[in-house]
Amino acid sequence: MTDVDYRPAAPPANGPSTANLADILERVLDKGIVIAGDIKIDLLDIELLTIRLRLFVASVDTARKAGIDWWETDPALSSKAARSELREENDRLRERLEALESADDGDASSSSSSRTKDKAGS
Repeated sequence: MTDVDYRPAAPPANGPSTANLADILERVLDKGIVIAGDIKIDLLDIELLTIRLRLFVASVDTARKAGIDWWETDPALSSKAARSELREENDRLRERLEALESADDGDASSSSSSRTKDKAGS
């Protein structure tokens, strides 16, 4: 009888390497990944609907390097942006109020001078 060696087979040297989820996630967040797709609905060669989808998955640092920072200026996502928007609105309202008050003061002074003229003429 011959002896049989029961060893597990070694993976091929050039075969696919196994990576755990953490390694893959780290690589994706470090480099960034873009997933793009289009959905188009046509009926009798008439385009009814086209939806273009673009998904960019990356870390915040990678997104900033790519020039993407919309979350910093969106008031729904950033408290700094919300405060800035409120400050700008407050400034605009103050300017309008000052303009209305100065116009009101001008009307009041012209009406009082016309009253003085009316009294002098009587």
